[in-house]
Amino acid sequence: MSATPLPQTPESLHRIYFQDCDQLGHLNNARYLDYFLNAREDHTTRHYALNLGELAREQRSAWVITKHHISYLRPANHAEQVLIRTQLIHFDNTTLVVEMQMLDQDGLRLKALLWSKMAFVSLVTGKRTDHADALMDMLHQLDVEAVAYEPDGFDERVHQLRRQLKAQRKAAGYSEE
Repeated sequence: MSATPLPQTPESLHRIYFQDCDQLGHLNNARYLDYFLNAREDHTTRHYALNLGELAREQRSAWVITKHHISYLRPANHAEQVLIRTQLIHFDNTTLVVEMQMLDQDGLRLKALLWSKMAFVSLVTGKRTDHADALMDMLHQLDVEAVAYEPDGFDERVHQLRRQLKAQRKAAGYSEE
C-alpha cells in the first residue's frame, strides 16, 4: 500500500484582524510577514507533521530566513477572509525557498506574493548545515517543479501569477474591475 502523497500547495483561510491594520483599515505591510509565516507553520504542522520547534531540538538545526522578496498588489482589509497558499519552489542541501501567496477568499485575486529564502543552520555552530536524508526526501516530495525558480525572477513570477488568475476569473465568468 502506498502512502498518500503530501500536498505540495496547502492553503488556509485567515481573517484580517483590526489590531494588524493601519488607519485606512488595510493590513499593515509589516504584518503580512506574520500572516504568511504563521500560515506556513500551520501548513507544515498540519500537512507534514513537521513541528519546527521539535525539529530544531532533535536535529539541533533550524531554518533561518536570509532573504524576503515581497510584492503588495491589493489591500487586505480589516475583517476580510484571505486565502494563503504556501509551497516549496526551490531547495538544495542547505537552503530552501518558499513561495507564499495571499489571495482573496475565492483564490482568484492576488493580494501579495512572498518568496522567503531560508538557510538550514546548526544551533551549535551557527553555520549552515546539510538537511538530513529524511528531510531531503520530504523536500523532494514537496518541491513544486512547475514553478521555475530563478533568484532574480520574482517580478516575472508576480506577472505570471496575475495573468494565470485573470484567465481563471475570465473562465469562471467574473467581471474585471
